[in-house]
Amino acid sequence: MSDHHWTQLAILALIGLVCLSVNECAPSEEITPTPGWRATAEPTPLPMVTVTPSPGRPAPTVTGTSIPTPTPEPAPTEEAGGGITITILYDNNEYDERLETAWGFSCLVELPPASGGPGGVEKTILFDTGGDSAMLLRNMRTLGLDPRDVDVVVISHIHCDHVGGLAGFLEENHAVTVYLPECLPESIKETVREVGAELVEVHEPVQICERVYSTGELGDLIREQSLVIETSRGLVVITGCAHAGVVNVVREAKDLLDGDVHLVLGGFHLCWMNLLQVRSIVEGVKDEGVEQVAPCHCSGDLARSTFEKVYGEDFILVGVGSRLKIQD
Repeated sequence: MSDHHWTQLAILALIGLVCLSVNECAPSEEITPTPGWRATAEPTPLPMVTVTPSPGRPAPTVTGTSIPTPTPEPAPTEEAGGGITITILYDNNEYDERLETAWGFSCLVELPPASGGPGGVEKTILFDTGGDSAMLLRNMRTLGLDPRDVDVVVISHIHCDHVGGLAGFLEENHAVTVYLPECLPESIKETVREVGAELVEVHEPVQICERVYSTGELGDLIREQSLVIETSRGLVVITGCAHAGVVNVVREAKDLLDGDVHLVLGGFHLCWMNLLQVRSIVEGVKDEGVEQVAPCHCSGDLARSTFEKVYGEDFILVGVGSRLKIQD
């Protein structure tokens, strides 16, 4: 091949990289796992430390559509009693510089006994598993979180950046109950059964444990479930990608539990929208009475900056390693 042809290829490759960085929205692909789909990399044990960003920290001023990445300082973990803790374990947005980032989403929900009463039990829920189990497990250990403490795994939908780490996680901890959308391929369900984990197929809304519910499968082309948690401050809604529309997910949560929404966190699937479309969605979320928002993953910088302008201090800048405490 001539030098001229090599030069053309190099220019095309550079243009492609620039376009990808500007659009910031990597496509999610559906997967049909085979017996060889498990991650083979062994997680490397890392120091057991935790980070607790201050929930009251004002969001940074955003210019244009770019959001700066904060550098949190390590701090002791807050006492577990009296609040629900949500930790983002896997995300393409940086937050804690010690952690790895990649396209995808996973978060850990730690629930104390309801109202501290004798009838409640502590539960730890892993919502989505990112795209790579080895990275997920490394990030957990860096944050001082033990995968064996997880009681329940909830998978939002079929895309590999949300379910890709499931098999590898189950190799680490199979003593869990896994809630999968009913529409997922039988091969994924069989992977859960083979390791001895309990499988629950979700179609309609279902209660997962005390104060925690699934919306059931929402949407048409891509069926997806979201997590809804009852707190004294209102409902907390966690979305994987909100393919059914984040406003629709909020409405379903409000109808399901007849309550107002305090916080929506997760992927809002807005990274491909223009400013006019994003503003319409942001206003729709605001009109539904949502008090606080923490968009990440597939939300996109344009949407995050627009939410920040509308919500002000009630916009929470999050990324991998963010830890939110909802007092209850």
